[in-house]
Amino acid sequence: MTDRKRRERTHVMISVVAEQYDIHPQTLRLYEREGLLEPTRSSGNTRLYDRESLDRLEAILTLTRDMGVNLAGVDVILRLRQQLETLRQERDRLHELVEQLNRDRQAGVRRRHALVPVEASQLVKRD
Repeated sequence: MTDRKRRERTHVMISVVAEQYDIHPQTLRLYEREGLLEPTRSSGNTRLYDRESLDRLEAILTLTRDMGVNLAGVDVILRLRQQLETLRQERDRLHELVEQLNRDRQAGVRRRHALVPVEASQLVKRD
């Protein structure tokens, strides 16, 4: 396993996170109760924070500390960010589909009338 993958999979205990971000552990527990954070749990039920959780915590702290947003507002903003990311992924998927249809049309493939699915890579152009 590479160092990068090891770092990506690293989990940090609540005490380390609290010290690193200068936040009380009870505040982290409050964020969890409010549904803003979802740390994983060890077999001994210890809260463990991965990189994704820490990124989310940084967003929460920026909104609350720097912008003065209350927790209800943070929840709304984080949900909207997630919806926006989902829509971006859907847009990218649809864009790729349209591009594939355009490539197929240029290659002379009519998918609507095909009896079996035809992949563009299976086509052989004859002179």
